[in-house]
Amino acid sequence: MPDADTPPLRVRHLSVRFRTGSGVVRAVDDVSFSVPRGHTLGVVGESGAGKSTLALAILGLHDPARTTVSGEVRIGEQDIVGMPEPELRRLRGRRVALIVQNPLSALHPAYTAGRQIGEAYRAHHPAATRAQARRRAIEMLYLVGIPDPADRVDRYPHEFSGGMRQRIMIAMALVNEPSLVIADEPTTALDVTVQAQILDLLQDLQRSRNSALVLITHNIDVVRRLADHVLVMYAGRAVETGAVDVVTRRPGHPYTEGLLASVPSMDAPTDAELASIPGSPPNLADLPTGCAFHPRCRYAELTAGRSRTEVPRLRPAGEPGHLVACHLAEYPR
Repeated sequence: MPDADTPPLRVRHLSVRFRTGSGVVRAVDDVSFSVPRGHTLGVVGESGAGKSTLALAILGLHDPARTTVSGEVRIGEQDIVGMPEPELRRLRGRRVALIVQNPLSALHPAYTAGRQIGEAYRAHHPAATRAQARRRAIEMLYLVGIPDPADRVDRYPHEFSGGMRQRIMIAMALVNEPSLVIADEPTTALDVTVQAQILDLLQDLQRSRNSALVLITHNIDVVRRLADHVLVMYAGRAVETGAVDVVTRRPGHPYTEGLLASVPSMDAPTDAELASIPGSPPNLADLPTGCAFHPRCRYAELTAGRSRTEVPRLRPAGEPGHLVACHLAEYPR
């Protein structure tokens, strides 16, 4: 068993490459971070930034025949990179669990909610009977706020609303009390009211169990509300990281500035245009030279050409733990 002070997740120099007909896709490139118990890390960025690829790598779910994974991903004391599949299966669900963004496609339509939660439990408790697993499923449905859990345990996914299905997914993820939970865009398909309820539920459960949570989202406002630390990804790389209040108050990377500016404000005039980041994320099989963000950066001309030729590395940005990968730190702006 890992020491109580050992973080549930430590990632060091993680890189993920896919071989495709268009070339090698560098989906995750030299990313490092850790998540202590009781903490939430928000991973934020546009579609194509590498967030979901990062989540799959933490779970060891990439096809080794087509994917090259290097670096370290430590769940407790165990490095899962290169770990045999039988050992990975013993970790998944027990030590680390995943909450996906579309529960309707993830839940099996032909099995009841209780049976699916119960099977997740019995996979790691082989001595448990079906009756015991059913009782455990009822407990979990109650825990995640499903009304009348003893009745609804025998209902099928299509008999639940979208928010209720997401609660069932959370129940499945937490049924074995993992020390680490990965939530990949868990509220994307939900309306704002239900989204707020699910986020509150995740936060309450994470705090009550003192587990680590990695929240993956494109919405930096969600991260600002829920997370302790934030990791901003662009083109497969970490471009900024630090405490949420520091990064959102004084962002050091132009990309982070753009993400924050694109969040609608209730105080803005009704005729105000919504801010956006010009251009589109790059092709990960054909990245620009130098800083991958420079074609979209309004400050690129201030770096004396370095943005086009030199890849910036993460470095301290002033406050403890605040790191930024940007050449602009050396130039007036």
